[in-house]
Amino acid sequence: MKIFYKTKAEIEKLRVANLIVADILDLLEEHCRPGVSTAELNELAAKALKKAGAESAFLGYSNPPYPAVLCTSVNEVVVHGIPRRDVVLKDGDIIGLDFGAFKDGFCGDSARTVMVGKVPERVRRLVEATRRALDLAIEKCVVGNRLQDIGWAVQSYVEPLGYAVVRKFVGHGIGRAMHEDPQVPNFGEPNKGIKLKPGLVLAIEPMVNAGTADVEVLEDGWTAVTRDRQPSAHFEHSVAITEDRPIVLSRR
Repeated sequence: MKIFYKTKAEIEKLRVANLIVADILDLLEEHCRPGVSTAELNELAAKALKKAGAESAFLGYSNPPYPAVLCTSVNEVVVHGIPRRDVVLKDGDIIGLDFGAFKDGFCGDSARTVMVGKVPERVRRLVEATRRALDLAIEKCVVGNRLQDIGWAVQSYVEPLGYAVVRKFVGHGIGRAMHEDPQVPNFGEPNKGIKLKPGLVLAIEPMVNAGTADVEVLEDGWTAVTRDRQPSAHFEHSVAITEDRPIVLSRR
């Protein structure tokens, strides 16, 4: 494991990339309405990315190459949902928007789950709990804490509520590459793992299921769904650990 600790100047560049991501996610959220296809959201993101003078972190990534600039994960899709013309949002859906961009050699990465129209109460509670779990995880990003304190903050909050933490996918370090060491699971034991030091930048991303933690990847090689087809929520922020406090780079 090789961890790259960032200088203040590098963190500023990461901030720029992440604010581009945040602004585009804000734009996309405004368009998450009944009747809008996930392909339309991807097209909107691509245009905004070009206007910002940034490059996609997702398009062409890995093998098979990811075919879009945006991940659109509707209802039981946990992460990595591929935008499609025939996936059209309807009242009561939730959609996870995951977006990444490079600007001047540094990567921004963030995600949020958006509620479309009037969402069932049980689903709304899942979304709000996942958002709160991310906030609790960010609070643990202080010098002297350990890596697993972050995952424990998520796990210890959502499991008593009856939800399950996805274990197949995790958060990650971020910098000049989208995925750097260390991995950041959303579960763990208090006071375990590497010590958190200034300059560490992490993409923390709770993925929480209403049912079991089990997921499966569909034949396209990307789309990950809950095995029991219960809904799932996902939030992500890129966070810099500094001497004073955690800085959420992907939040204005």
